[in-house]
Amino acid sequence: MAPSTTAPGAFIQQQNLVEQVADYLTQAIIQQHFLPGERLSEVQLSRDLGVSRAPVREAARLLESRGLLISKPRRGFFVRALNAVELEDVFDLRLCFERHAIQRLSERYSSDAEYALRQQIEILCEVTASNDGTRRIEEDLQFHRLMIHYAGNARLLRAFDGLTHELRLCITLITKTHEAPDTIATSHFKLLDALASGDSAACREAIDYHIGVARDFVVRSVGE
Repeated sequence: MAPSTTAPGAFIQQQNLVEQVADYLTQAIIQQHFLPGERLSEVQLSRDLGVSRAPVREAARLLESRGLLISKPRRGFFVRALNAVELEDVFDLRLCFERHAIQRLSERYSSDAEYALRQQIEILCEVTASNDGTRRIEEDLQFHRLMIHYAGNARLLRAFDGLTHELRLCITLITKTHEAPDTIATSHFKLLDALASGDSAACREAIDYHIGVARDFVVRSVGE
């Protein structure tokens, strides 16, 4: 077999380009520049981004695997439009992850974990006050990622990271889940209060309410 004539660096650069295009598309979907059900034009995107169609196509396939796009034979890629049942499924899985995480975390809650989570709430409140919707989504997810991180189960964290792609799409279907920054602070501080109590039942009740509010708001918004 003849050796490959492609330099190793070329593959690395190509993969990096694909990730950059995927990041661009993800942000465009979150910011609703591309709406649910809208078809993405490979030709137009390649022109707008100044790249060939190949990395655009690969990035679209990557986003399809993450649940943000769907492909249709001979028609191309479309922004995924989630129905109420699919939304329920995503939040149901999220609740399973976070119920387990908060219970584990309550058993090993440390001052380091409490400090990191409290700092993240402060960041979230600042971002919400600035009306930066995209970053608000990211900082909100980061709080929950930190909670799972301190729960001490690396596989659970990887599973949550996989789900966050679809969660971003879910959250873009609503304009806001809370009326004001102080409401966001209150809702997240209640989770810290439950963790500090060391009461597993209180922790489960707190996370059920916290995620349930967002779930009900999203599902209701789709049904309207």
